[in-house]
Amino acid sequence: MTDYGHNLLFGTFITPVNQPPLHAVELAQVADAAGLDLVTFQDHPYQSKFHDTWTLLSYVASRTRNIHVSGNVLNLPLRQPAVLARSAASLDLLSGGRFEMGIGAGGFWDAIEAMGGRRLEPGQSIAALEEAITIMRAIWAADERSGVHVRGQYYTVDGAKRGPKPAHDIGIWIGAYKPRILNLTGRMGDGWLPSLGYLKGGPGDLAEMNKHIDEGAAAAGREPAAIRRLLNINGQFARNGSSLLNGPPKQWAEELAAMTLDYGITGFILAADDPQTIELYANEVAPATRELVAAERAKLVTNTSAV
Repeated sequence: MTDYGHNLLFGTFITPVNQPPLHAVELAQVADAAGLDLVTFQDHPYQSKFHDTWTLLSYVASRTRNIHVSGNVLNLPLRQPAVLARSAASLDLLSGGRFEMGIGAGGFWDAIEAMGGRRLEPGQSIAALEEAITIMRAIWAADERSGVHVRGQYYTVDGAKRGPKPAHDIGIWIGAYKPRILNLTGRMGDGWLPSLGYLKGGPGDLAEMNKHIDEGAAAAGREPAAIRRLLNINGQFARNGSSLLNGPPKQWAEELAAMTLDYGITGFILAADDPQTIELYANEVAPATRELVAAERAKLVTNTSAV
């Protein structure tokens, strides 16, 4: 059993199509009204059929009341980290503390280069992400009096002013799959945000990946439990290969609860582009999953106390 003990979060992963222009916004409003915790959008600025994700996040935050917003994940190679940090702090302030920083090192390098970004090798992109996180955290540390000085190989700021301070501690959630970036997630991240569909071994891969995160956290003197484990899912994530979209909500809940208790996943983000699925997920699957996990955690506490 691997349960890091975080409260459960449920969110949706909405395709940021720009036709019709308000489609993604309206789905985000459905998720907000249904009581989901999080709405996220992929960030591929080279896709002409998609809205610019940062603009969409800002607009969605202004048209919703309670739900948190995040990129899933933001494309660092096309977004300068000092400016991104200031933009994030501003959006967090304007939304009342509802922005989270889902971010990735980059992957579609031909498309990134076509948009004016520089091509990096995998190791270089991870080093660039580490520099970017250092810069963003320094910008957010508005109570420190000195300017920000980070001289990196990929990003440099020399005397940048700090601030504004975000409305809450923005979580940096890193999209990661390979050992080196998983280790970085443990050392510097607040959360891990992979997609189940990219795991070749299915949910079973999560245990091995958790080890790399935990090792990175321990090496940095951090508690492994400090890093939240989130997961993008879709209707084909059942361990037996069946489609949960065609099954009862109880089956969904049992599958998700097992991933919390077995692999420590405490944030489930469902890829969904229709109101009915979003509402079903929020109104039936999420409460049932919370109930199952709470019951199992209570049993563990009781058994521990009895020893």
